[in-house]
Amino acid sequence: MTTPTTPGASTAPATDTADTTPATDTDVVVAGAGIAGLTAALALHARGLSVTVLEAAHELRPLGVGINLQPAAAEALADLGLRDRLEAVAIPTSQAVYLTQDGTELSRRTFSGDARQFSVHRGRLQMMLLDAVTERLPEGSVVTGARVTGVSGDAEGVTVHTGSAGDHRARAVLGADGVHSALRASLHGGDEPYLWEGTTMYRGTCDADSPFLDGRSMVLVYGDDERRFLAYPISAEAAAAGRSLINWVAMVPDHDPTELGDDGIRNIPTDPADVVPAYRGWGFDWLDIEGLIADSSDVLTYPMVDREPLSSWGEGRLTLLGDAAHPMYPIGANGGSQAILDAVCAAAHLAGDDGRPVDDVPAALAAYEEERRPRTTEVVLANRRLNATERGIAEKSPAELRDIARSGRFQEIQEAYARGDFDAV
Repeated sequence: MTTPTTPGASTAPATDTADTTPATDTDVVVAGAGIAGLTAALALHARGLSVTVLEAAHELRPLGVGINLQPAAAEALADLGLRDRLEAVAIPTSQAVYLTQDGTELSRRTFSGDARQFSVHRGRLQMMLLDAVTERLPEGSVVTGARVTGVSGDAEGVTVHTGSAGDHRARAVLGADGVHSALRASLHGGDEPYLWEGTTMYRGTCDADSPFLDGRSMVLVYGDDERRFLAYPISAEAAAAGRSLINWVAMVPDHDPTELGDDGIRNIPTDPADVVPAYRGWGFDWLDIEGLIADSSDVLTYPMVDREPLSSWGEGRLTLLGDAAHPMYPIGANGGSQAILDAVCAAAHLAGDDGRPVDDVPAALAAYEEERRPRTTEVVLANRRLNATERGIAEKSPAELRDIARSGRFQEIQEAYARGDFDAV
């Protein structure tokens, strides 16, 4: 059994003794205990490898708002023995309905059978993964308060330096430390810009006393001035109690495209009353968008950003996963899914048939990148195109929108993205 440990509870003292603390040996060090890092820990452990997860936060808490898991990611978690746990916390999406502000239906996608998409609170998913790590891995496998400050390597392995949490020695290092990745900065420099396309995203949750539509629907509404509004339920636990926890995203283009530094992409707590004016009068008989925003809590503001895809992620025994490797627009609901797929792929390449790491770790990580980097680059670029398409829809006249709906072109774009045919987006 493992429990998340503070530096004082681990083998290293809780003071800054990185230069004097003896190294801790493990097969793989994972930097970051988010969705990518915890999934990687579970996948590596399932293949017989020892893992230490280093997390900068002193306490892991269920933060954030809703995300979606595409069918391939949900299946990857099922393969790790987490299907029942996922179904206990997440909502399997029944349909996605795309509408204009005046109620014109542009497209409707249904989900059934094995191709199930799940909606879930990001923090709740993280805690689900942490619970599984706690049960399956040895005690002390997750070290909190352990901010990675650098790495140094030799022919036999890598030493990860954390300062107050000491040094950790491993044969491979996976950087899953998010969009503000220190390991990405160490590999590629800290001056890479974030590319903001000009849209501000307001994200929040609303706890309602009744189900949202059929309890499993996702709705995306396009309106004036290229604004969009997305809403869907994210809690199986709330649904079981006859309620709904509704996640929403309000997308407001209000700036020219520009580049941002690291300090410009923080989640900023926001009063929902500040969001309501942009959606005054929005809604239908069956969906009060203005009221949904006003009744919400935990509203966050964040710019819609990504980064130019890298030509390589890692070097030698160090590589990247998830947002550290390929931050992307949330359009298409694919960031968390790609992080999960990265994690299980990296584990598959690192593990040999004998339950030990492969002999040639750099070659294994290069093979992981060769498999995953082209695919995630496709997703980053497809998300840009899909975002431009959606913004363009909101500029059109009612007559043009009806033509789009009749032509089926928008339906084709959504279906192509869903099946991974990104060239058609």
